[in-house]
Amino acid sequence: MTDQKNLIIALVLSFVILMGFQFFYEIPRMEAEQARQAEIAAQQQPATGTDGAASSTPGVPAVGATAPVPGDLTIGTDLTRAQALKEAPRIAIETPTITGSLSLKGARIDDVVLRDYKETLSPGSQQIHLLEPTALRRPYYAEFGWVAAPDSGVNLPNKDTVWTSGGGSLTPETPVTLTWDNGEGLVFERTITVDEHYMFSVEQKVRNAGAEQVTLFPYGLLSRGGIPKTTGFYILHEGPIGVFDETLKEVDYDDLQEDGDVQPVSEQAGGWIGMTDKYWLAALVPNQEQTHRWNFKHALRNQVDRFQVDYLGDGISVPAGGESSVTNRLFAGAKVLDLLEGYETQYGVKNFDLAIDFGWFYFLTKPFFHVLTFLNGVLGNFGLAILALTVVIKLIFFPLANKSYRSMAKMKKLTPKLTEMREKYGDDKQRLNQEMMQLYKTEKVNPAAGCLPILIQIPVFFALYKVLFVSIEMRHAPFYGWIEDLSAPDPTSLFNLFGMIPWDPPQMLMIGAWPVLMGITMFLQQRLNPQPADPIQAKVFMFLPVMFTVLLASFAAGLVIYWTWNNLLSILQQWVIMKRMGVKA
Repeated sequence: MTDQKNLIIALVLSFVILMGFQFFYEIPRMEAEQARQAEIAAQQQPATGTDGAASSTPGVPAVGATAPVPGDLTIGTDLTRAQALKEAPRIAIETPTITGSLSLKGARIDDVVLRDYKETLSPGSQQIHLLEPTALRRPYYAEFGWVAAPDSGVNLPNKDTVWTSGGGSLTPETPVTLTWDNGEGLVFERTITVDEHYMFSVEQKVRNAGAEQVTLFPYGLLSRGGIPKTTGFYILHEGPIGVFDETLKEVDYDDLQEDGDVQPVSEQAGGWIGMTDKYWLAALVPNQEQTHRWNFKHALRNQVDRFQVDYLGDGISVPAGGESSVTNRLFAGAKVLDLLEGYETQYGVKNFDLAIDFGWFYFLTKPFFHVLTFLNGVLGNFGLAILALTVVIKLIFFPLANKSYRSMAKMKKLTPKLTEMREKYGDDKQRLNQEMMQLYKTEKVNPAAGCLPILIQIPVFFALYKVLFVSIEMRHAPFYGWIEDLSAPDPTSLFNLFGMIPWDPPQMLMIGAWPVLMGITMFLQQRLNPQPADPIQAKVFMFLPVMFTVLLASFAAGLVIYWTWNNLLSILQQWVIMKRMGVKA
């Protein structure tokens, strides 16, 4: 039993250390680094090439000797979003799931608003603005284009090129075609389509009316200004991400600030690259049958971080009097697993579902997610689905839990004898251990028998915890009573008697009703377990429910409801076993 309690103490201390490391080291370090980078940026003068990209920014060395993928690091402005949208002519985007526009200047997709998701549950809350106009100080946009060898002298479209459109809006039924003539024999045509969800397809075609063959290299990039607000939680990746050679690559924003540009792989067929938030994703999906070179980049302009992810494809020859084309794609939307898996099949995008951070226990979290969404469809409430899934998991581990609780019951039954032994042989540790081992042998009790089931269940617990943490289905999903958003903390507080007193406590005192219930169930469960003979250890265990109540108060209500319900089921199971064994509960 001592081993079991030591295991629990170790887990709790590890959790506290990780939380403390995050809040007292990681966050201050990030803030200090941002201040240092801002100071460096203030001393810099932007070095801009002829295309408006920072010439000091290293590019991707392509096959042969081509120019790097352009990086538009032009200093943004303090315009409002409405003002920024008027800075260039635009084509409206209208689908069942998104609205927005694309800019004819640069042919950039820089205005994507998600129809089905809002910032908050407030009636006047605005919808999620995923991609932001180029003219803003902190833009977020996608761009596709061509580069050529530096000495080729080919006049290519760039960020300032204003494309010609035939008019109309971009919808799932009506693609748009943009054209631009360089006046030197090359006509560039770009046909953009969008499906009913979040996938854009961009076909780039070049017609060569000249007398010589031209070789061009297709590229795609995502550029983001500033570091977005993140959860800052160590179990979730938010930032640059990609899959190359079927291997997931995650790069944190602060690491990219410190380390500079990262080129994960070179000349790999297939793959994708993008930037992920907790629930949203923008990702470049090039032609999966061609090879590409990939990059994660960072630069500073006017004290604002600029992050870029991009790819550069193999050279494509455009013969004299002929034409060539390439089709690439952009995903810009919510990380809905069924959609990501559908695109995997439809376009052959391997491991696209890894955009959802299912963590180390991927082999458990993904099945849990599918079961959870199925139960949500049957029961019509995500909170009820959580309760039902907890019951299913409890049933699966019923035999193991029974073994653990029987061991605990036997140990509790022996507690008076063990206490008597410690009092009698307290000064003789060797004799005490001998007597205890003899007692265990006589009573046929294995003090470590309760540990193995707990160890086996730990990965399951963390996997389920991760599913509830990353599931977009839980975002803004109501439960019952005062819980209107399972992904947000319980909005009530013990310190105003859960709303009975007209006072808004500070954030640190927002300990809601569900965390309090969780703490009570944890305390009751402890009372069923054998109590430590060591008074200090006993006091530490008595304090644990209070500590976990405070820690979990800031967690999503759905997670706290799960934990509370899991405790109640454990208490019921343990109480029944103890009654059957004649042990006082």
